[in-house]
Amino acid sequence: MTAVDVPAWVRAFAALVDAQAEELTDLDAAIGDADHGTNMQRGLTAAVAALDDSASSGSDDSASAADAAKQTAMTLIRTIGGASGPLYGTFFLRFAGAIETGSDIADFARAFRAGLDGVIARGKADPGDKTMVDALTPAADALDKHVAAGDSAVAALDAAVHAAAAGRDATIPLIARKGRASYLGERSAGHQDPGATSAALLVRAAREALR
Repeated sequence: MTAVDVPAWVRAFAALVDAQAEELTDLDAAIGDADHGTNMQRGLTAAVAALDDSASSGSDDSASAADAAKQTAMTLIRTIGGASGPLYGTFFLRFAGAIETGSDIADFARAFRAGLDGVIARGKADPGDKTMVDALTPAADALDKHVAAGDSAVAALDAAVHAAAAGRDATIPLIARKGRASYLGERSAGHQDPGATSAALLVRAAREALR
């Protein structure tokens, strides 16, 4: 059965962030506190270490998926500074609470949507506010659309990756209405949002973790 392996997803996300930490920090330097890359890198390094310390002990797939997501949530909340820790932590915590069988793309899509809903509730952000929501929302929509059509996990996640990237790029002309960037007003326009950029990496990592 084709499903996203959650521990592998977190590890892939950590590797992508590690490779692009400098870019994430440079993006944040333009409209934020210049620490998004280093903060995400630190938090995900800790999350991978925690997963390694509590490697699966033969539990079923759904328990492993939920447990890995919850452990990741708690680690990110503790170790990532600023708003990103609570937001990514909330995403994984809501994901953990929603995952059921952990065995197919439909279950993943439902849990991903729950994670997005948690981010929106926590950050009070909507699409168009120039935040990570601008990448996560089109990705969730793409997952839902392809699952409803009965498409394969590969097709659904490929579409989600493209949608998240398009959402990320669409933040460039926007004026930030949430977070540190909102203090800049119109000067925030013309810059790619670092949160949307890391969120697009989260979606890409899910595609890489497909088994």
